[in-house]
Amino acid sequence: MNFEVYCDESSIEALSMPVAHKYTAIGGIWLPKDFRSIMKKELREIRDRHNVKGEIKWNKVSKKHLTLYKEIIDYFFQTEQLRFRVIIIEAEKVNHIKFNASVSELGFYKFYYQLLHHWIYDFNCYEIFVDLKTNRAKGRLNDLKTILNNANLTSQIRFVQGLPSEQSQGIQIADFLTGLVNAKFNQEITSEVKIYLQDYVERTYLGKQISPTHKWEEKFNIFKINLQGGW
Repeated sequence: MNFEVYCDESSIEALSMPVAHKYTAIGGIWLPKDFRSIMKKELREIRDRHNVKGEIKWNKVSKKHLTLYKEIIDYFFQTEQLRFRVIIIEAEKVNHIKFNASVSELGFYKFYYQLLHHWIYDFNCYEIFVDLKTNRAKGRLNDLKTILNNANLTSQIRFVQGLPSEQSQGIQIADFLTGLVNAKFNQEITSEVKIYLQDYVERTYLGKQISPTHKWEEKFNIFKINLQGGW
């Protein structure tokens, strides 16, 4: 089966400057490739109902657009073809000197590998899209593709490609959900609207607080990585 994965990150600066935030998060939306056009159409209809033309992003959440973001949450949880996985990284425990040759960018893509590898299953094909950014070292995305293929010999990663978020509905949804989860872990937000949306997810769909999930959780998977090893 063919799948697409759309990824984004939150508080990435903490990987190179841990005082910025306690946690960094990288999240992704998984969907069957043949569902993409349906998702785009349905998300466009949601935007049109709320007369919103700009990007859907956690940082753009406001009281004015509360009903829009509630509907985005409803759409994700009520659409069986969509799955979400996020990796939560405690920034101050990341040892770039020992494990990443003092290069935080290398560490960042190692965490991307951890996000993706555990949801790549045998005999499937994957196309992975990440929020476009300028890397210091060229070839990071191709290296990530190669390593994922080497680690998953019976599946195929066709490419890992950077896309501007404004061109991708999937990346925008990944941004929103990743930001929502990461904000819960960082406990930094004071916005009543953002706190309400976190509570809405917990009350309406999770039945518990946003927190690390079991490894086998398939809809809304939160992986708080143990940097000493293990799940």
